[in-house]
Amino acid sequence: MNLIVNYGLFLVKIVTVIMIIFSSLLLFTLILKRKNNKKSNLKITLLQEKYDNAKMKILFSTMKNFEKKIWLKKEKEKNKKNKNKILYVLDFKSGVYANEVLGLREEISAILSVANKNDEVLLRLESSGGVIHGYGLAAAQLNRLRQNGIRLIISVDKIAASGGYMMACVADCIVAAPFSIIGSIGVVGQIPNFNKLLKKFHIDMELHTAGDYKRTLTMFGNNTEETRKKFQSELNATHDLFKNFIKEMRPCLDIESVSNGEHWFGTTALEKKLVDKISTSDDILISKMEEYILLNIQYVYTKKIIERLTTSIADNISQILLKLFFYKNYL
Repeated sequence: MNLIVNYGLFLVKIVTVIMIIFSSLLLFTLILKRKNNKKSNLKITLLQEKYDNAKMKILFSTMKNFEKKIWLKKEKEKNKKNKNKILYVLDFKSGVYANEVLGLREEISAILSVANKNDEVLLRLESSGGVIHGYGLAAAQLNRLRQNGIRLIISVDKIAASGGYMMACVADCIVAAPFSIIGSIGVVGQIPNFNKLLKKFHIDMELHTAGDYKRTLTMFGNNTEETRKKFQSELNATHDLFKNFIKEMRPCLDIESVSNGEHWFGTTALEKKLVDKISTSDDILISKMEEYILLNIQYVYTKKIIERLTTSIADNISQILLKLFFYKNYL
């Protein structure tokens, strides 16, 4: 009986040691994978192939075999024509924080390292705005193209409002879909205050600062008229910077008439000179195919599924809280 017990204990020890070794190896592997997953790279896609394949499938469905051969021969002859101009196609779909600016800066740096003066950039933009520093940096990145003489077209199929429009106004040409949302040139700030609730439960909240305006409005302290006026003056100053930037980028605009925070659909935005043309990104690409090589440039971050899921959930929660409560200057 003792032999069986001792043997059982021995097996438990062996299994425990094996599990410790296995867990250590697994942890070490996960750490290495995580380091590798942080590596990013540029993904380049030739968009002509996508359109040509779709076109070929549709045409071939109605052709006979000899007609297919004739069509393929004509296409080969057409493709022999050398295209010396490139249309770089970028995508920017972002939320409140404009985190995608990290990829945008890499994409633009890559384009500037190889682009010629005859090349162009098309940015497919979708954003309803967000924090000032995020969208300010995104607009500054796009302005690098403008400063280097590379023509920039920005297409808005859905929305470019507030910080999104700050980005759009940098373009040489803004193209908007008829029912896209354009404008919202304004600044908003809001913050909850729990001071009365704390007083109800006899809870004191102390805030000490070095500098009269290190904090203006607070969540827990007693906000005064003075701090409210200071907070409002900061919003006004930010709004003035926003308006001045847009006026610099688009001198044709009557900035005072469009900077009251209101937004418009694409067709009305055209009348107000907020955009230059009514169309879609698809029409732009098709119109450029004969003359340009269409290259989609995307800076890819490699993440595991669980990382993508947790990041997405965290971003959504933080964006909701940021919009509802906490950030004082929001484009």
